[in-house]
Amino acid sequence: MIWSKEETLSRKEIEEIQLARLKETVNRVYEKVAPYRAKMDAVGIKPEDIKSLKDLSKLPFVTKQDLRDNYPFGLFAVPKKDLVRIHASSGTTGKPTVVGYTREDLKMWTECVSRIACMGGATSNDIAQICFGYGMFTGALGLHYGLENIGATIVPSSTGNSEKQIMYMKDFGTTLLVATPSYALRLAEVAGEMGLDPKKDLNLRIGLVGSEMLTDAMRNEMHKYWGDQMLVTSNYGMSELMGPGVSGECEFLDGMHINEDFFIPEIINPETGEVLPEGEKGELVVTCIKKEGLPLIRYRTKDITRLNYAPCKCGRTFVRMENLSGRSDDMLKVRGVNVFPTQIEEVVLSFHELGPHYEIIVEREGYSDKLTVRVELLKSTDSFTELEALSKKIRNKLKVVLGLDIKVQLESPNTLQRFEGKAKRIKDLRNKD
Repeated sequence: MIWSKEETLSRKEIEEIQLARLKETVNRVYEKVAPYRAKMDAVGIKPEDIKSLKDLSKLPFVTKQDLRDNYPFGLFAVPKKDLVRIHASSGTTGKPTVVGYTREDLKMWTECVSRIACMGGATSNDIAQICFGYGMFTGALGLHYGLENIGATIVPSSTGNSEKQIMYMKDFGTTLLVATPSYALRLAEVAGEMGLDPKKDLNLRIGLVGSEMLTDAMRNEMHKYWGDQMLVTSNYGMSELMGPGVSGECEFLDGMHINEDFFIPEIINPETGEVLPEGEKGELVVTCIKKEGLPLIRYRTKDITRLNYAPCKCGRTFVRMENLSGRSDDMLKVRGVNVFPTQIEEVVLSFHELGPHYEIIVEREGYSDKLTVRVELLKSTDSFTELEALSKKIRNKLKVVLGLDIKVQLESPNTLQRFEGKAKRIKDLRNKD
């Protein structure tokens, strides 16, 4: 089901909306947000210089550091009295990034999430269990209101207490799961530990997963545990831009449709900032063209993807972004080689002997970097010969894919840490005492 007529507009109609909203947004932030005005003045750009969509590239970038430097409300375009909600992203260091929403912003957010929920197959008949943490994190409430808006029944179970989550799923007849891919797999494990077969004893038909990258290999793992009948779609967003709802996959699983009447995407070279030609892979930059509270212009997401403007079989005309291949700040430089964790995940999950839980450890020995992958076996074995042979096969495949010799450490089942929220796969121990 297509939720809004805007999703099927012609390219000309989309671009007309984008240009009108871009001009209005640039004028507004120049007038009302001092840091934006200073950035634009520094590069000699005035609002009246934005005459076409191509002129977007003349505007300066905004980064997460800008949000932190202007903490908490320095980039807001409305007074505090006009805000009806505040969220914040968890910061690993220092202050979090703070986002604020007007009443109109919340309506827009609900509209965007309603669209991506419908893309993923959700209907008013679904019972949707939301296993994101409710609180300052935008994911839970974003999906909550969007799904509620299309008429689904919401089970706001949040994270944790996995056995109770499974009880709810069974007793309530949950048909739609909102979770990270890693927690969705953990729930399937718990169901098995409770003597249930997730494929037969539970009614899940849809997984709306987010907050983590969803590789094809991880999607296959989801099907392995939950069954082939489950439509697993990835959706994308970040707190700074709005929350979930920036883009989402339809049933054809050929990229995530971006809500282009609210967001303008660009792909840049992450090192030079140069806008790349259509179809090339690089860093995603997003401009918010309808937000009132925090209308970010040319926000550098650090996420690596490419854009596809070709028509989609679903009938939607919005541009699609390829499922993320990594983040520019998650990329590991090991012995001169660029390594994305998703590359390792694809290899690990290609072995039927291994489970979906793994950990990447980077250490420095002398002047050289050492990379170790810890991964769980699906079944325990005491055969040293079997373990040695499997470890060798994994190492060889990793070497082919990455061009690096990587140590593989096979662990017993249920050894590695499980995560209820976003999985933390990487331990970079370099430059640490």
